[in-house]
Amino acid sequence: MRILIAEDDYVNRRFLFKFFSQYGDCDMVVNGEEAVQAFMFSVEEKDPYDVVCLDIMMPKLDGLKALKMINSIEKEKQITYENLSKKFVITALDNAKDVQNAFELGCEVYVTKPINTDKLIEVMKKLNLDIDDKK
Repeated sequence: MRILIAEDDYVNRRFLFKFFSQYGDCDMVVNGEEAVQAFMFSVEEKDPYDVVCLDIMMPKLDGLKALKMINSIEKEKQITYENLSKKFVITALDNAKDVQNAFELGCEVYVTKPINTDKLIEVMKKLNLDIDDKK
């Protein structure tokens, strides 16, 4: 499984890397602009990400705008539904408008910080991501 982590905070980025690297190969970027570039490159190289984790509040391009652009790339490249990446929005924000916007833009998971790893594992299983019960 290939995983892209877009998080501007070093501590959170390292935490997410440590968690997700148990389940696949992880790449990390520090803003939404880099996330979109990395995603586009992975699609062009015919090795797209299976999971994309986006923080909402990032410099240059926020996570919701990056999510919208990533979905546009998948649509433009005519990626089939079963091959679309699973999108996780991870944020300190917990308000109804952001949650609604994230789901309308195609995220499957909205996680608030601090991250509960047990719930994250549960969600990954529900999304049929190929994981073990590692912790």
